[in-house]
Amino acid sequence: MSSSPLFTSQPSAPPISRPPNLSPPSSHRPTPEKLAFLLDKSRNLNQVLQLHAVILRQGHECNPILNFKLQKSYSNVGRLDRSFSLFKRTANPDVFLYTAIINAHSSRGLHSQTFELYVEMLSQGVEPNAFTFSSLLKSCLIKDGVLLHCQAIKFGFDGDLFVRTGLLDVYAKGGDVWSARQLFDTMSERSLVASTAMLTCFAKHGHLDDARVLFDGMEEKDVVCWNVMIDGYSQHGRPNDALVLFHQMLKEKLKPTEITVLSVLSACGQLGALELGKWVHSYIVNNRIQVNVHVGTALIDMYAKCGSLEDARIVFDGIMGKDVVAWNSMIVGYAMHGFSQEALELFDELCRKKFRPTDITFIGVLNACAHGGLVSEGKALFSLMKEVYDLEPKVEHYGCMVNLLGRAGHLEEAYNLIKDMNVDPDPVLWGTLLGACRLYGNTSLGEEIAKYLVNENLANDGTYVLLSNIYAGVGNWDGVAKVRAMMKERGIQKEPGCSSIEVNNKVHEFLAGDLRHPKSKNIYMMLEEINQWLKAHEYSPRTETVLRDIEESEKKQSLGVHSERLAIAFGLISTSPGTTIKIVKNLRVCSDCHTVTKLISKITGRRIVVRDRNRFHHFENGICSCGDYW
Repeated sequence: MSSSPLFTSQPSAPPISRPPNLSPPSSHRPTPEKLAFLLDKSRNLNQVLQLHAVILRQGHECNPILNFKLQKSYSNVGRLDRSFSLFKRTANPDVFLYTAIINAHSSRGLHSQTFELYVEMLSQGVEPNAFTFSSLLKSCLIKDGVLLHCQAIKFGFDGDLFVRTGLLDVYAKGGDVWSARQLFDTMSERSLVASTAMLTCFAKHGHLDDARVLFDGMEEKDVVCWNVMIDGYSQHGRPNDALVLFHQMLKEKLKPTEITVLSVLSACGQLGALELGKWVHSYIVNNRIQVNVHVGTALIDMYAKCGSLEDARIVFDGIMGKDVVAWNSMIVGYAMHGFSQEALELFDELCRKKFRPTDITFIGVLNACAHGGLVSEGKALFSLMKEVYDLEPKVEHYGCMVNLLGRAGHLEEAYNLIKDMNVDPDPVLWGTLLGACRLYGNTSLGEEIAKYLVNENLANDGTYVLLSNIYAGVGNWDGVAKVRAMMKERGIQKEPGCSSIEVNNKVHEFLAGDLRHPKSKNIYMMLEEINQWLKAHEYSPRTETVLRDIEESEKKQSLGVHSERLAIAFGLISTSPGTTIKIVKNLRVCSDCHTVTKLISKITGRRIVVRDRNRFHHFENGICSCGDYW
């Protein structure tokens, strides 16, 4: 059978001819058994070539065992071309030779060549064995995996542990959770590899509770299993669970790897857990985990999200061989803190050093412009992205521009940009414009957008809340009532405000009016003291920010127990004077709490850093870094 065109692209091996008979006397010749042993021990191409020469001189080129081992040895030292050339010159190759060459191609991810060899094998009347299927499944795509599953059943190998594990891995990597689970649940024997594959399938696809049940039930768990579970929690919005499991891992005396610390740093960043993040950084240094570009970038991201740009910049400056991803993390960090000029200066430096900006780079600088109200600069960068770097804007870039224009009051321009964009706008993009409509009290445009989203079935909870807030902002309580009725009818609930603060390596969470904390009594006593300070500084509650039709006294009471105020009060009673207080909030901070936090920073002499849904606010001596533009 002629070789397939698929193989013609491989480097052609020089012809292997039999050399002159220069063999030593027969008493000094290595036996075939000795040559087989030496081939098994060969570690580089030179050794294999020498042994091949001896095999040819002694006339052993037709020895099936030596031929098999020689073919395998060439593959092991990276010469798949020579291995394949040997295979093609072998008369009537058996299942072992076919499996070896299939495995060699599969191990290198050569899917098409692997399957063509398998088809050739079947056409020559050679039946596969369990190792053939295990080799085929190593780098198999799910569409081919289904076909191989049928073949494994046909030849009676679907019950083999290694074949079943390979099939499970294919289904798991392909995202077919149901098929993977069916295989796993019917396995009479479960290896650590099979359990890890199923665990990975559950955790990367968000089935975290199923993953945890499997994880807890595993008698044998290596560091890979712990990493999969911690990363699953971190990647799917359960950072607290990730950190709890990390602490448990340390108690079990397991040594974290680079993968572990990357997942834990991500969890710290999500929670704003700076103290724990710094501890992880120390652990990395003390345990000689290399601070390569990946770890360094994760540290930059963690420090930026935890409110410490100073530490982020120190890490950034210390990374050797920075790639554009590291630059992006620092630029995005500056942007989220509202340090717009620093972000743009770093972008200029990146370009001067001949790095090519990516779409993430432009998300960073466009956000920096939005937070700083730099409309002309943002427009110039948006044009630069397309005209100079040939990067087609994605919905995220349009979102940045809509945010920039909307916050600056250019609502019609932002609306026209959405209508003219060449990608489909998503609810987040429309929500950004709705937020701008609320900010500037543009009820008519807000109603038009909300109606469109509802009619197109694109509305989410944020859509209804923003429309309700637009009506409330202009005192249209009938409109508010209608929106609330629609939300109730459709089972939509407003996301509750939640603020967290880290004290002594523990993250404490608060909801508005929360009474669950063990120190609630002390927290509310501190709130009363804060209220006395505020009165002394002639503070007047901005009750117009309470978007509910209730009495004035109730509005004042509602403002006084917002989640960020509870977190600040807890920070004041739990840390020593002068300590910076860092708060993370899941929603945009309201204007009244913004005013109150400025006053608290002035009265107490504390630096207060608040990360809300949109950006960071650094409050110091009665002034916020955002310049009241957020």
